[in-house]
Amino acid sequence: MSDVALVCGGGGALGSALVDVLLERGDTVVAVDRSGDGEARERLRREVADLTSASEVDALWERLAAADVRPRWVVNAAGGFRAGTVADTGPELLRFVSELNVGTAWWSCRAAAKGLPEGGAIVNVGARAALSGGAGTAAYAVAKAAAVRLTEVLAAELRDRKVRVNAILPALIDTPANRATMSPDQLRNAVAPAELASVVSFLLSDAASAVTGAIVPVYGWA
Repeated sequence: MSDVALVCGGGGALGSALVDVLLERGDTVVAVDRSGDGEARERLRREVADLTSASEVDALWERLAAADVRPRWVVNAAGGFRAGTVADTGPELLRFVSELNVGTAWWSCRAAAKGLPEGGAIVNVGARAALSGGAGTAAYAVAKAAAVRLTEVLAAELRDRKVRVNAILPALIDTPANRATMSPDQLRNAVAPAELASVVSFLLSDAASAVTGAIVPVYGWA
C-alpha cells in the first residue's frame, strides 16, 4: 500500500494543487473539506468534515482508522483572509478568523500528534503576515502567527518520535478568489499554488528528513 497523505482543506486552490502533486508522486491522498465535492480519481479518497470542530476532526480520524487508512503525512491548508483593523475587529470576526486559520490547524495537529507513526510529517500553512503584520490584517496576522508558534511547539513535542513538523509562509497566492478582487498588476508577483505544493512535497519527503521546526518563506517576488 502506498503512503497516505491527509490534505486538510483539500478542496481549495492550494489544497487542490497539493492533491495533484501528491498523487503524481505516487501517494494515496485523503482530501478533506466541508463539501467533499470533486472528481473521483485513483488513489484519492474524499472526506467531509468541519475542520474548525475538534469533534469532527476526531471523528474523521476514527473513520480513517476503521477503514484501515493510516496517514503518514498531514498538510493543514485550510484557512482564509478577512480584512480588518484592530479597532474594527469585533468578537465575531476575531473568532471566525482564528478558528479558520489556527483552529483548523490546531485540531488537526492534535489528532495527528496522537496518530502519526514514527517518520511521519506535518506541514502547516501560515502566511508572511505571521512575521510582519500590516495595517488592516489584524485578526489574520495574529491567527497566522499563532499557527507558526503551534508548528514550533509541536515540532519540539514530537522530536523524540521522529515526527517532523514544519510550516510554509506564502505571501500572495494566485488563486481564483484573488483574481476576482485584484488587478493583473497586483497579481504579477503572486506564487502559483503548484509552486507552493512542490515546497510542501519536499518537506514531506525523505529528502527533508533532517528538517523539523522550520518556518519556510515562499514569497516568490511579492
